[in-house]
Amino acid sequence: MQISSVNDVKIYNLSHGKSLPEWLSDRKKRQLQKSDVDIQRRIELIQDFEMPTVCTSIKVSRDGQFVLAAGTYKPRIRCYDTYQLSLKFERCLDSDVVAFDVLSDDYSKLVFLQCNRYVEFHSQHGHYYKTRIPKFGRDFSYHYPSCDLYFGASSTHFRLMPCKSSKLMSLNPLFLDFLTRENNVCDINPVHHLFATGTSEGRVECWDPRVRNRVGLLDCALSSLIQGLPSISALKFNGSLSMAVGTSTGQVLLYDMRSNQPLLVKDHFYNLPIKSLNFHDQLDLVVSADSKIIKIWNKDTGKLFSSIQPQANINDVCIYPNSGMLFTANEDPKMNTFYIPALGPAPRWCSFLDNLTEELEESPESTVYDDYKFVTRKDLENLGLSHLVGSSLLRAYMHGYFMDIRLYHKVKTMANPFAYEEYRKDKIRQKIEESRTQRVQVKKLPKVNKDLALKLMEEGDDEAELASRKKKGKALPSILGDDRFKVMFENPDYQVDEQSEEFRLLNPIVSKVGQKRKKKLRLLAQQAAEDEEEPEGRASSEEESSDDDKSWVEEVREQRRLLRQENRDRQRQQRKEADRNTVLQPQFYQIKAGEEFRSFNDMARKQKLQKASLEDRLKMEEHSGVSNMADTAVGSKQLTFTLKKSEQQRKQQQAERDHHEERKKLRRSAGHLSSHRGRGRGGRGRGRH
Repeated sequence: MQISSVNDVKIYNLSHGKSLPEWLSDRKKRQLQKSDVDIQRRIELIQDFEMPTVCTSIKVSRDGQFVLAAGTYKPRIRCYDTYQLSLKFERCLDSDVVAFDVLSDDYSKLVFLQCNRYVEFHSQHGHYYKTRIPKFGRDFSYHYPSCDLYFGASSTHFRLMPCKSSKLMSLNPLFLDFLTRENNVCDINPVHHLFATGTSEGRVECWDPRVRNRVGLLDCALSSLIQGLPSISALKFNGSLSMAVGTSTGQVLLYDMRSNQPLLVKDHFYNLPIKSLNFHDQLDLVVSADSKIIKIWNKDTGKLFSSIQPQANINDVCIYPNSGMLFTANEDPKMNTFYIPALGPAPRWCSFLDNLTEELEESPESTVYDDYKFVTRKDLENLGLSHLVGSSLLRAYMHGYFMDIRLYHKVKTMANPFAYEEYRKDKIRQKIEESRTQRVQVKKLPKVNKDLALKLMEEGDDEAELASRKKKGKALPSILGDDRFKVMFENPDYQVDEQSEEFRLLNPIVSKVGQKRKKKLRLLAQQAAEDEEEPEGRASSEEESSDDDKSWVEEVREQRRLLRQENRDRQRQQRKEADRNTVLQPQFYQIKAGEEFRSFNDMARKQKLQKASLEDRLKMEEHSGVSNMADTAVGSKQLTFTLKKSEQQRKQQQAERDHHEERKKLRRSAGHLSSHRGRGRGGRGRGRH
């Protein structure tokens, strides 16, 4: 049994038992059931109350004696007798059950809507009749006055099929098309038998079965709290005028049938379709459920009464009539049974639950695993068990791991063998200090925060002295004597670090406030001692207080300046240590053929190149055949490019040089020819004139 409390409402999970990890094998579980007393003592209210794989829907007969559940796999229906607390019968079906209903007071008349469009009728002995509807059905309702079944189909039609039990085999089904939308859910009012269906477009259409005409249309999508077009996923009548509508986006809308506006809108905040709606008339509550949570809330105010959140997803919820018990069909083999004493008493077939819950009210059970310890990765590092990650000894769960409690205790004892001795000494010391409280108390400074305690003692003495001088004055209680602040002077974790940045920045303000407080106490003491003091002498104190208000600003600035200086010194020291720890490894470079070695420290040559003009530097580079690029502003990076020529180009240049040398040797001077020709021309010219 698992006990939880939500909003101060006790909830008992009767099908929980002792928590067993899911990774244990079936053989290990059977061994624990034989050896563990707690597992043997767990409550199994109804024997074998489970399905092989999944339970899709669950209902209780009108007489309250039988609980029927549909599930898979294989598709089947199980009936449990509450008077015998065991399984009465089990019947397998051809297809999965979409919805089913109990037509009689007991289990003698059942009808099943299957996923293959078949509608199957069962009597007390078993299968009775089977027929097929034209479209895939999603839900159906039974009209008791006319013995008709109304099916909501997954197409643009809604089908009406008369179902007279006395002539079921001889009559042909009558189908009537009177809807134009896809129908998800439907329900019939138990008072005036008005039929309502919820569509995929977010509408609720109401029909009168007597005339087979639509009498009302309600657009619920406009009243929802979100944007979009939510479809109707649940529908339930309560009395003659109330109706609850559940949407696919997780809202529940309560309507009065005389108005098209909702009285109340309740949001589950999970954005999941509402799967079940039920009313608890005794306390005016609504029980709404989606796949994650069951919420119980007041239908008038919307205030949350309680909530249930099972481990597996929810498919259906059924409330046992006139009691505080409810059953849930889950995406899990086990069907949960919850008992809430605040909703009502236990059913008469399990009345012992009332006495049992009264005994367990003062001793709630723990919901953690008793045989396993949850540890984080940091805990594993402290215990030295980081190498076990990924092994079978650790099971990953959320942000940590589960490990065997015996292994945890053994490793913890080995990691700190004196932990128990230290714990024992601390307990003995606490007992001795408690016994000394009855003796005469002497003012003694605590071991933690001595300066703060001394300051508080001095302030307390001043206040006590001032209160003693007044006639009706009473001293305020000191922080040292208050149990709420006792840990601050006992636990070393609360030690004030006076060298921290926060303390140094706040200390000038706190010290000035303390000085002003002491000065004020002295003035009040003087006023109490001298009743005839004149008021003229108070101006100087006010001026001094204004000077004190300005002085702490300078102290804070000085502290900030010192902190910045310390940070710079600390960073400089860290850089020096990093340079000192850095090991310089020499790097060797190979000079290629045809290159000239240049010194790395040839600063004069670099300065000369920097002072030279661009034309001179280009001429020097062309003359040397090497292009040098030096960027001294970025760290004196040097890039060297060597102009390489092909063998053919070198042979051609060498042939041209040889040809020029040969021509120079054979060259003859023709200067005299040019000078004689000039003189002759000049003479002839001058002679003509």
